[in-house]
Amino acid sequence: MGAVKLSRRDFFGAAGVGAAGVVALGAGGVASSRAAAPADQGTTTVSDAVEFHGAHQAGITTPAQDRLHFVAFDVITDDRAALVRMLQQWTQAARRMTRGQDAGPVGAVAGGDYAPPDDTGEAMGLPPAGLTLTIGFGPTLFTAADGTDRFGIADRRPAALVGLPAFPGDELDPATSDGDLCIQACANDPQVAVHAVRNLARIGQGLVGVRWSQLGFGRTSSTTSDQATPRNLFGFKDGTDNLKAEQTATLDRFVWVDDPGSWMDGGSYLVSRRIRMLVEVWDRQGLRDQEQTIGRTKGSGAPLGQRAEFDPVDLSALPATSHVSLAHPTNAGTAILRRGYSFVDGSDGLGRLDAGLFFLCYQSDPATGFVQVQRNLRTDKLNEYVQHTSSALFACPPGLAGEDDWWGSGLFG
Repeated sequence: MGAVKLSRRDFFGAAGVGAAGVVALGAGGVASSRAAAPADQGTTTVSDAVEFHGAHQAGITTPAQDRLHFVAFDVITDDRAALVRMLQQWTQAARRMTRGQDAGPVGAVAGGDYAPPDDTGEAMGLPPAGLTLTIGFGPTLFTAADGTDRFGIADRRPAALVGLPAFPGDELDPATSDGDLCIQACANDPQVAVHAVRNLARIGQGLVGVRWSQLGFGRTSSTTSDQATPRNLFGFKDGTDNLKAEQTATLDRFVWVDDPGSWMDGGSYLVSRRIRMLVEVWDRQGLRDQEQTIGRTKGSGAPLGQRAEFDPVDLSALPATSHVSLAHPTNAGTAILRRGYSFVDGSDGLGRLDAGLFFLCYQSDPATGFVQVQRNLRTDKLNEYVQHTSSALFACPPGLAGEDDWWGSGLFG
């Protein structure tokens, strides 16, 4: 039987009469489901609202959704109180939208004729679609380039939140890198993700401006053990050995910040990299060369020398310069939680696709996470086929404790 789509109004109506799997949250009794949509399901269902509160922010170990809208903002006000109010308003709107409601209590059409609606309306009739919204704070929110303590929080900047070092082969565009704040919106419906980002930008008008953004489709990793491994734009299965939500001890070691008393305790550091894949060059390579470059077979995804995708990696059977060999924890000496997406942003004017991987990863310390892995990949044969064009680092605080908590409360409170 196919999944039945319900409107947002129907979603809450069903919950109010005891829909299976739906629980009430908060004093207002707003309904939501703790279960995300089944893995790899193409259509969203009545039970696909993701819990907004918890020890960690949703959108990190949450089963990776199929669509992404990522945005980095510059804060254009110097008024701390106004920034705090905006973060509180953002939290209220995010809480509502992840539950399938309009961004504001009035909504897109119920207000007065001469006042702007407090929701833009393009998600009316759509279910929550597994929407998660994850916030991060960039280094420049704490200290400006000239050393100015912008909002009186410079002394609360974590030691790990420093600019990423330059890597060989970087072709970074400063205009599409970095940022004071970021929002990662993931959903199983692209319109739901875009609606969420659009409304947060609307609420922040005059206080923040969009620095850069990226749309993504087709997740390139699995974050739970029951998700099938997806393929990237090179045609290979991607993320076979990614960390999974079920590996709690491993996540505690490599992903979650352990710093009791700190506003980042239970949070994580997010690295974003826009990686253009030179698909036209790749497509002219022979199958054997492609497999030797990656270190896996293209069909089954098995490590070279093995038969099945999840067979253990035998490093002795892989070329020393293959991607799998160099990125393997044995060689890299660390692990990261990947949560990337494919993108195709038209062409570059020369008939070549501007396509690739929008790489996202979470770790407890970027220096011993992404930076360590990336340095180990300096001899990666895959470097011949990719270009890193955008880079950013953000500190993502822990999850919210309840209805009265807000994004940044630990930092600004």
